Amino acid sequence: MDWSIQEIARLTGTTSRTLRHYDAIGLLPPTTIAANGYRCYDEAALVRLQRILLLKELGLPLTTIAEVLDRTDDPVEALSQHRVSLGRERDRLDRQLAAVTATITRLRAGEPLMAEEMFDGFDHRAHEEEVTRRWGADAYRRGDEWWSRKTPEQKQEWKADFTALAEDWIAAAEAGARPESDRCQELAQRHIEWLRAVPGTPAHDPEGDLAGYVRGLGQMYVDDPRFGANFGGSAVAELVRDALDRRLEAHSL
Repeated sequence: MDWSIQEIARLTGTTSRTLRHYDAIGLLPPTTIAANGYRCYDEAALVRLQRILLLKELGLPLTTIAEVLDRTDDPVEALSQHRVSLGRERDRLDRQLAAVTATITRLRAGEPLMAEEMFDGFDHRAHEEEVTRRWGADAYRRGDEWWSRKTPEQKQEWKADFTALAEDWIAAAEAGARPESDRCQELAQRHIEWLRAVPGTPAHDPEGDLAGYVRGLGQMYVDDPRFGANFGGSAVAELVRDALDRRLEAHSL
């Protein structure tokens, strides 16, 4: 059985334009193209699309998704790995739901809050699999040790630094600043220095591929709505990506 591009777009909640883009970059070519130009997809293509969407949920950029898909031709093995990841994520969300429900119950009853209970499921280790896939187990270990050594105040300060950076990017976009402007180039350098502070990543490693790492993140900000939301949407995310690219080109970082 084959499905049309319109049917696939409806079933997945995506758009025909997105599917055509996947075709253009070689990520998901249609199985057949009819004489009238209509694209059709078979079951194998649907399985590949399911994997693409699952990997996007993990925050991987499209270039990395293509590499992951090419590592195995066995869809059952690949989807089995995804199922394990989804199970972990479901468990984490269930724990968060229980924690928030418990907080609401205690607040309504006027009872004292239990800190240990409140933050069950709110764990940066939820990203262990994604970090390991992107940059290796050692990168995750070093980053985890770095984060775990921080005091609650230091963790809050680090998060506040990023919030301030994101707000400045949004302000620059609202002011119509161009990627090559002094304002955006100063923000780009600040952004790179913020990335360099995290051990275990290519940005922190003097021998690492800083340019490739930063460009990959910049594209991820655009490709993944979860990350783009940190900058107020895709328009600002594109400004961030383009300004980072200009900074890297101009200074050979």
